[in-house]
Amino acid sequence: MMMTMMTTPRSAHARPATRTQLHKTRTHVVTRAKGGKGASEPEPEVDPEAIEMDAMERMDKTMDSIAKDFSTVRTGRANVQILDRIEVMYYGAPTALKAIANASTPDAQTVVIQPFDKTAIKDIERALNESDLGITPNNDGNVIRLVIPALTEERRKDLAKLVSKLGEDGKVALRNVRRDAMKAIEKLEKASAIGEDECAGLKKGIEDLTASYIKKVDDITKAKETELQKV
Repeated sequence: MMMTMMTTPRSAHARPATRTQLHKTRTHVVTRAKGGKGASEPEPEVDPEAIEMDAMERMDKTMDSIAKDFSTVRTGRANVQILDRIEVMYYGAPTALKAIANASTPDAQTVVIQPFDKTAIKDIERALNESDLGITPNNDGNVIRLVIPALTEERRKDLAKLVSKLGEDGKVALRNVRRDAMKAIEKLEKASAIGEDECAGLKKGIEDLTASYIKKVDDITKAKETELQKV
């Protein structure tokens, strides 16, 4: 008895490749027969669009990181996010404060830190004193309270400098993404996978993309500095 194998046709409306799928093509290598049976030569199969999409994805992550860093810069209002960059030496290892304690804001001027392990309260207090928060912790043996003082003019200037530095660090990260993308494009050109005109177009696309993200960093940096002057 002969059996007929049925194959399901691919949908005409197949889903487009995701960024992750496109990214994977950067390292995919195919083998193409050349010069007769058994002979083969590896050739890189890379979608040039994947380079730009990978760069965009990395730049988006950089923007998320910058925004998170900005949220840790305290203003004149209580905000538990100011603790996000605090690390505590817990049993000899640097540990994120939020991993060993709960933080809350019972009112607009106070942050209360409740350690999960009370034996760590001294270590938490030490880490807060050594941080750049500029707030003296009040330890009653059970919880630590941070009373958020009104910002002095000098403190505003110090925080503005910190915000500016965080913004510059973010722009350095964006430029590193641009550098990696440019190297990937040049690699394609050297492998004769793309022509000179396409290479130039891809590079311009990366330059324009980088410039747009640099502007976003400048905008949120300016907004944060303005916030510091208002509170």
